[in-house]
Amino acid sequence: MPDPLFAAVEARARREGFGLDPDQQAALERMTWAASRALTGDAVRGVYLFGPAGRGKSWLADALFAALPGGSATRVHFHGFFDDLHRRIQTHRREPDATTRALDDICGGRRLVFFDELHVHDPGDARLLTRLIERLVKRGCTLVATSNYAPRELLPDPVWHHLFVPGIALLEAHLDVFRLDGVVDYRTRAQAHTSGFRAGVWSTVVPTAVRPAPRELSVRDRLFNVTFADESSLIATFAQLCDSPVAPAEYRHWSRVYRHWTITDVPPLDEVGPSAQQRFVNLIDVLVDADVHLDVHSSVDLEVFLERAATRPDAFRMASRLRLLRRG
Repeated sequence: MPDPLFAAVEARARREGFGLDPDQQAALERMTWAASRALTGDAVRGVYLFGPAGRGKSWLADALFAALPGGSATRVHFHGFFDDLHRRIQTHRREPDATTRALDDICGGRRLVFFDELHVHDPGDARLLTRLIERLVKRGCTLVATSNYAPRELLPDPVWHHLFVPGIALLEAHLDVFRLDGVVDYRTRAQAHTSGFRAGVWSTVVPTAVRPAPRELSVRDRLFNVTFADESSLIATFAQLCDSPVAPAEYRHWSRVYRHWTITDVPPLDEVGPSAQQRFVNLIDVLVDADVHLDVHSSVDLEVFLERAATRPDAFRMASRLRLLRRG
């Protein structure tokens, strides 16, 4: 009898107009086996999916998560994880081990945890991720992770790489690694969308509509200037969103409030500093994960923009996502 979880994911793929390739089928078979065993209380090895952007890693994880009984697993995204973790550490700051308590809160007592878009470029993030993996192993949890990087490619900076070697060792010891690197970028084959991120436009046309005076947005007692905001829409310049110290936590908060974003005056990334570049990459990550409608107005065509951004870390992931936008 076919595994019901496997069958549910295959059926979703058919409804969306494609079939799983052999590598995806092999990974899904291992994922559904691990999920089924974890839900019965068994401590089993997890699964680590990696490969180029657009090869179906996040889709497989999302589809499997959606097929599980409600409330039986926890799903976290890279930026959301750190936002949530820091808030919960603050909540437990007067307790003996605030970080461990915060990690337990995030997992919510569940034995199956999905971690999407795992990537490590910051030494501080590396330490916290290692703590997370250690905690999951100690609790007998099963981890399903997706990434663009093989475990040993995480935190690639040679100055800091040694800090995540313990985390890499844990991943390799407790997860089976699958590489998905088929020739098809499934994101480019997606059908036209009328809402969400894929409904957005990358345009080199300067908007001419007259807007009210700029306004301030507040997040946790911090104030941010934007061009315009109403109940569901946000308009801001690249400088307003990326030149000032805006964190992924602020982007995530706004993505829940404003479902249609317009970013204006976007320059080629090689004309701005590394901090602004990283904030823009983080912002695109957040908006894709939240499936927010995004319109971009830039001084250059999208392909020129991507070509001039190609040397920075994670440029390939940003490129795959921005190419989902229509050209205006």
